[in-house]
Amino acid sequence: MKIDLIVADDHPALIAGIEHALSKSSAISVAGTASNSTELVDLLARERCDILITDYAMPGGSHGDGLGLLSFLRRHYPDLKIIVFTAIDNPALIASMARLGVRAVVNKMDHIDNLIASIQAVYAGATYIPAGVDAFVSSRPAGDEHTPEIERQLSARELEIVRLYVSGLSVNEIAAYLHRSKQAVSTQKMNAMRKLGIERDAGLFRYAYETGLMAAGVPSASPVSAQAVH
Repeated sequence: MKIDLIVADDHPALIAGIEHALSKSSAISVAGTASNSTELVDLLARERCDILITDYAMPGGSHGDGLGLLSFLRRHYPDLKIIVFTAIDNPALIASMARLGVRAVVNKMDHIDNLIASIQAVYAGATYIPAGVDAFVSSRPAGDEHTPEIERQLSARELEIVRLYVSGLSVNEIAAYLHRSKQAVSTQKMNAMRKLGIERDAGLFRYAYETGLMAAGVPSASPVSAQAVH
């Protein structure tokens, strides 16, 4: 009996590479491919598959990508087994994927044999999540899966500072906006990044984009106008 797959990625060369690697296994068959979420959802409506292999960041489709797309798939295809094939290695973000029902997360830097092993594991009913992340997810209380991972990890003040920062405000502007010292704001920003496993500002912006935090963090007034009110 063959395992029927659908593969979704916005890089045609990567899809071709996956198809070539999987063609060596007589137990695995690629039923179809998609390059964005629109094509993916249309394909799922037409083709039966045992497992979906999808990239995490796959822009251009009408159903979005990232956690938004995974949430959509969980609601509309609750029995679909999903493997995320991605370059993302942030533990908090991978934990969020697992909370949305993703059965396996395989890094694109890993050997292709790891992807094949994950397909076999997921088809057999197992999960294929990095050990540290799996333990992190398992340690969360039942019923906690709907709270965004970032909001559980950060304090309310750290979350506010991150939201303001990724909305475009500098540390100085955030300090003025919150009536706090620059040093306090900078320290809490660094603490937040450490908790999220992020070392550089570019990584923080990427994480905010991927989790939807960037859109949620725009302040209602600029620091200048906020000060003018007082």
